[in-house]
Amino acid sequence: MPNPQFPTTTSRDHYDVVIIGGATSGSSIAWHLVNEKGFSGSVLVVERDPSLQLSATKASNNCMRQQFATQINIEIAQYAAEFVKKFGSQFGDDPCVPVPPIRNFGYLYLSDSKRFTEILQKDQQLQSSLGAGTHMLSADKVKCQYPFLLTDDLDSASLNTKDEGCFNAIGMVDWMRKFAINNGVEYINNEVVEMVTNGDQVESIKLRNGEKISVQNIVNAAGTRAAQVSTMAGINDLPIEARRRYTFIFSVDEPLPQDLPLTIDPTGVHLRSYGPRDYLVGCPPIGPDIAVNIEDFSFAENVWEEKIFPTISRRVPKFRTARVTDSWMGHYEFNTFDHNAIIGLHTAIKNFYFCVGFSGHGSQQAPACGRAVAELIVHGAFKSLDLSALSYSRIPEGRPLTERAVI
Repeated sequence: MPNPQFPTTTSRDHYDVVIIGGATSGSSIAWHLVNEKGFSGSVLVVERDPSLQLSATKASNNCMRQQFATQINIEIAQYAAEFVKKFGSQFGDDPCVPVPPIRNFGYLYLSDSKRFTEILQKDQQLQSSLGAGTHMLSADKVKCQYPFLLTDDLDSASLNTKDEGCFNAIGMVDWMRKFAINNGVEYINNEVVEMVTNGDQVESIKLRNGEKISVQNIVNAAGTRAAQVSTMAGINDLPIEARRRYTFIFSVDEPLPQDLPLTIDPTGVHLRSYGPRDYLVGCPPIGPDIAVNIEDFSFAENVWEEKIFPTISRRVPKFRTARVTDSWMGHYEFNTFDHNAIIGLHTAIKNFYFCVGFSGHGSQQAPACGRAVAELIVHGAFKSLDLSALSYSRIPEGRPLTERAVI
């Protein structure tokens, strides 16, 4: 993503909406606000790193899927697919993303046990009832459809190739950001360091350079920094932390004769086609999947040799010649409460909105969630898709809506 030269100072001392975080979520909110009928207010987006170099957005694997275990996430994914298909031609060129906008090689969840097969079957029934194209495959059918996969240890799999695969997530963010700016949204390269509350409202914010700005509405779209941002408003229970995720791009001597779906191995390693002749693979850490410092982007373990290569060379024997050509470690903004997004108003601070906690699904969930937050700000209610199940109130009330289909 190009590094725009955002100003570091604002043009005014009051804004109707201040969005903290200018990556996928923040830019989606800004885009939907300027497109929302009836809104003509001022919008400021505060982004500490306009290049987004260390953001979850930059580390995105550009994935699109409907294979979730909760109805709301399936509906959010379906909106994302339609959004991307409608606007995808405007996202810009990228040799590793498709034209048309979604590369529909699908997601393939592999099961090596009767117990997990039963879970996949239950999820498939929900997904199909909502119009998703998911279907179950026996191990023999997996082998027939993808003969290069080792299936001897499998019990079954679930597959959907309808609006599932990869898309130009980075291009989408860049496009939404440019559109918002061209329609009056201010983006600045700065950081919110303090908030002043008055009763049940955030009254003003202070920027890193000392500027003080009064606000009517404030939105926390700060990704892995969301919990730290919330504490400035006296909110100390936001269950979001940074978790380490590894990604590698590799090439092989002999590419597969067809696209490889985003294949989720029982080990937790997931792999898919990337470009015309290379592949992407990722995974959580080798040990416990625990919180890491938001400033720590180190490769803390030898994950390629110890976890990834043994898995991919076994599951796809042709990958025994795999050679790494690129790699990165990024952070998930992980919601430890129930792995789901947190959308909408705080229960006590009446002008503080959330659009956070996506647990690895932000690139595809931000279009629907950005629209929802924009509708709340403009109309005081959800108008298109009711996301009240993802409201902040479920956290203090202890009502988790757990999404188990998290990679």
